[in-house]
Amino acid sequence: MLISHDPFRCFMPYEPIPVTNADSGPLSGLTLAVKDIYDVAGYRTGSGCPLRLAQSPVASVTAPAVHRLLDAGARFVGKTHTDELAWSMYGMNAHFGTPVNPAAPDRIPGGSSSGSAVAVAGGLADIAIGSDTGGSVRAPASFCGIWGLRPTHGRVSLEAVQPLAPSYDSAGFFARDGQTLGRVAQALIGPDTVSLPQTPILLRPMDMASQLAPESRVIYEAVFGPFTAREVTVFPGGVEAAYHTFLTTMGWDAKAAIIPWIRASAMPLVHGIDGRVASAEQISAADFATANTARAAYATHMQTLLGTTGVLLAPTVPTAPFRLDAPVEVFDSYRHDAMRLLCVAGLAGLPQVTFPAGWIDGAPYGLSLIGPRGSDVSLIALAEKLSKEVPS
Repeated sequence: MLISHDPFRCFMPYEPIPVTNADSGPLSGLTLAVKDIYDVAGYRTGSGCPLRLAQSPVASVTAPAVHRLLDAGARFVGKTHTDELAWSMYGMNAHFGTPVNPAAPDRIPGGSSSGSAVAVAGGLADIAIGSDTGGSVRAPASFCGIWGLRPTHGRVSLEAVQPLAPSYDSAGFFARDGQTLGRVAQALIGPDTVSLPQTPILLRPMDMASQLAPESRVIYEAVFGPFTAREVTVFPGGVEAAYHTFLTTMGWDAKAAIIPWIRASAMPLVHGIDGRVASAEQISAADFATANTARAAYATHMQTLLGTTGVLLAPTVPTAPFRLDAPVEVFDSYRHDAMRLLCVAGLAGLPQVTFPAGWIDGAPYGLSLIGPRGSDVSLIALAEKLSKEVPS
């Protein structure tokens, strides 16, 4: 790392190799942290896994997504911790440790982009790039009280980035405020292909809101209640059917993208990954075909629902981050509860921006907007506008 002090233990302790950035640009003056699944010239790529790190050569080429930020003037300050192989959402790594959540040190920071989120929340970097497959930018943004975007799927290159489930993997990013997040989006993604109107149609997804814990529902209503919005259903076949579709299609992706390496390396499987690997290996081609058809139908449903002017006033996760010493049952259940909400944007390839919304028992809680494909920059601008209009 290229910073002198890391009190939140969010950076990998690599030898500090300087990385060249442009002298000027739209991100000039901003420091950049990079999740350790992206190749950065001069560094190894560990992906939160000791065996992966041991096998990794020193990268000679920087991933295009990171290069784009450097070309825009951002200054690289280090590579950040991730859950092992980016396959979790807690931010806890059995091999390299857990970054400290600056907003709530006794709570999980969220993962798998834990180090990137913590670096921004703790003021050690102005912006950070992570990845989001099942919620790995959106959840830690909520948990750490910062802004985060899962972009429209496919709008940011994932070349020279470790894959997990390619049809879901997205290059998300963090900032401490909406304006800075918007600057990053413009530099990394470019102009919207669908620009939201000045007065978009706001939609209230009641079958998402109904999954919230009572304390989260209070924040949801306080933030979004003042806005006129049409009530809609985002799970026409029920939430469990959509979640099953997500798990099956994501698992099939992982079965092809990362599980062959897991088995060939004979890496020890920690709790959580062991079950996910076993479940993915049980998915048959017929299972995938059925789920993939359902996924396409779901994407069509969401495209029809949003059109080019609709925006969902969406919860990000069910409640605030839980304690680091919570029972294992809490870890296992929270992941599924969270992904029942997070799967909406993933299944349909939609952009989702998360922003700080309130506090629950001393820990941050974020809400979000989900917009049409290609509306990333204007979606961030809308979130910034709506968050400022909420009565105090």
